[in-house]
Amino acid sequence: MEGQSLKSRVLKVESEESWESFMAQARSQNSPVFVHFGASWCIPSLAMNSYVEELAMTHQDLLFLFVDVDEVKRVASKMDVKAMPTFVIMKDGAVLNKMVGANSEEIRKRVEALTNSQVT
Repeated sequence: MEGQSLKSRVLKVESEESWESFMAQARSQNSPVFVHFGASWCIPSLAMNSYVEELAMTHQDLLFLFVDVDEVKRVASKMDVKAMPTFVIMKDGAVLNKMVGANSEEIRKRVEALTNSQVT
């Protein structure tokens, strides 16, 4: 498959510690965070991976993360994720937006609204 050699712009959260580390990094860089909560068995979640990757390429001022809810259960429960896929946009550790379901158009709108509001 073409383009697979490119490094993913969506970083995988491997543990609660890596979650905390990414959150601290985002706060120090004053960067919004886009989190895709999904699972390897969830077809709609898997279907969104390439879309989220495209968003990450176009919106490089955001930190894009992927959390597998089965691997990092405590983060998923802390973020009150009950269905997959769930997408969360955060800034300074606070949730700005939460969307449940594979609605790429709505996700794009919210990410663009966020990046447009960042421009000063």
